Amino acid sequence: MIMPTLLVSSKGQIVLPAALRRRLGMGAGARLEMLEEPDGLKLRVVRSVEPADVTELAGMLQAPSRGTPRRLQDFDAASLLSAARAGLRQARPSREASQAAEPSFLESRSRGGKR
Repeated sequence: MIMPTLLVSSKGQIVLPAALRRRLGMGAGARLEMLEEPDGLKLRVVRSVEPADVTELAGMLQAPSRGTPRRLQDFDAASLLSAARAGLRQARPSREASQAAEPSFLESRSRGGKR
């Protein structure tokens, strides 16, 4: 790898070659750290990570929809149990309704039904 030679201006500025800036991902305002070593200077690109507010991250990811939306009640054991009991009451006819639908033993005998 060929090492480019840099020229220091009268203001103490140096210009890094464009190919080097592109390869290192440096744009305007990029910061370099200079380390003085026994054999010369070492420049290191300072990668700053800007602080992010957690509230800005909300909604960045969307989970794919997998059916109907769930509510807190859907996971509450007491709500599930009462809903299951209510479902059984609706699915099972009441005692009065079942008696009205089926004739009693005495009614069937009076109509001449079999024993």
